[in-house]
Amino acid sequence: MLYLSTRGHPERKHFCDILLEGLAPDGGLYLPESYPQIDDATLTRWRTVYHKQGYSELAFEILSLYIDDIPPEDLRALCHKTYTAAVFGTGEIVPLRHMEDSLWLEALSNGPTLAFKDMAMQLLGNLFEYELKRRGEQLNILGATSGDTGSAAEHAMRGKEGVRVFMTSPHGRMSAFQQAQMFSLQDQNIHNIAIEGVFDDCQDIVKAVSNDLEFKRKYKIGTVNSINWARLLAQVVYYFAGYIQATESNDQKVSFTVPSGNFGNVCAGHVARMMGLPIHTLVVATNENDVLDEFFRTGVYRVRASADTHETSSPSMDISKASNFERFIFDLLGRDGAQVQALFGAALSQQGRFDLSQNPVFAQAAQRYGFVSGKSTHADRLATIRDTHARFGMTIDTHTADGVKVAREHRSPGIPMLVLETALPIKFAETIVEALGHAPERPAKFVGIEDLPKRVQVMPADVAQVKAYIAQHCD
Repeated sequence: MLYLSTRGHPERKHFCDILLEGLAPDGGLYLPESYPQIDDATLTRWRTVYHKQGYSELAFEILSLYIDDIPPEDLRALCHKTYTAAVFGTGEIVPLRHMEDSLWLEALSNGPTLAFKDMAMQLLGNLFEYELKRRGEQLNILGATSGDTGSAAEHAMRGKEGVRVFMTSPHGRMSAFQQAQMFSLQDQNIHNIAIEGVFDDCQDIVKAVSNDLEFKRKYKIGTVNSINWARLLAQVVYYFAGYIQATESNDQKVSFTVPSGNFGNVCAGHVARMMGLPIHTLVVATNENDVLDEFFRTGVYRVRASADTHETSSPSMDISKASNFERFIFDLLGRDGAQVQALFGAALSQQGRFDLSQNPVFAQAAQRYGFVSGKSTHADRLATIRDTHARFGMTIDTHTADGVKVAREHRSPGIPMLVLETALPIKFAETIVEALGHAPERPAKFVGIEDLPKRVQVMPADVAQVKAYIAQHCD
């Protein structure tokens, strides 16, 4: 299996090379040359694998289709090391919870940092450690987080051999719990950088450093953001696991609703669908930062400036420039790297937008690829949290509430709708108190986390200063 850049770079690479690299040399994102196709017999066999051998073996089956430069016995061992009941709280790893009328939650937030990012990040930490040890190399991870990626990455990488983490986050824009999860870590290989700006400023810094090939090579810069294909690949697995739990035969279809800011989580659903998983609809749920909803409604992709990025009560989706969206547009445009380069390289940098509304391919986003979208506001999420608690005795977080609200607008008769849970509600306690009048349940190990000593460096949104900080701690 070889990988190519969405922007047309001629070089093809193996999995372990792009694992450590992040962005392609031309600024594009990596995708496989083609998606492996799953036939009916394989899907039937995977049902048995999941029910009899568990999630970790299903992960091995799927990942092995994309990874041919790690010996199968080693890859299987990495999957079994990652997906355990001890780490994820249940042997099912991603159990379904029924809500109403074919509406289900797929629980993805039972990992160490109580967010769905753990599902991929725990595997990524083990893959990094394995490959760096095999090569005898070091890696300096530069990341950007709007809340959950950072803590999931840091908890997955802390103490790992050969890895340092430099994690940028928007100063003062995450919940107190999210900040504490990251800034309270005292491990010497973990560095937190709070950027005076919004998430998109952090993401721009990561991309700028990644595009400085000389600096990137000198300091061995890698990434854990969902621009890293390995992270997205790990997320494909839980779409198959959710489908297997929600159906009894392969002629049944399901739909998924995914709270989405950076398009990584739902892009994994697109990959699963391209492989042949019987997905009816992929529903993109946004908050007030509705750049993705605007595109799927109108065909116009219009990024927002920092000043126009709303600070909301579902902060992990306070994103106005969706990095992974480029992967889907690459497929939508028939994998034409030159067109993608023109849109994401030239048009966005010069005009801040591009318009596919008059392009015949735009209709295929819904008709061929199954994408629809919707938007949820603060009032919507408060109402959904209250309703879910009153009717089902379930407390859901703010992002999951956005998903439930939008999912209800896109249900089809007889087709299960699975909402991907984003995080446990304790991470956004302030809004839960506003909605319900009381705080959500807090796992014992997180009692008092906000009061722990913090280790964080505040910086302006300046690429040069971030580079200098990295260099200082690597030399």
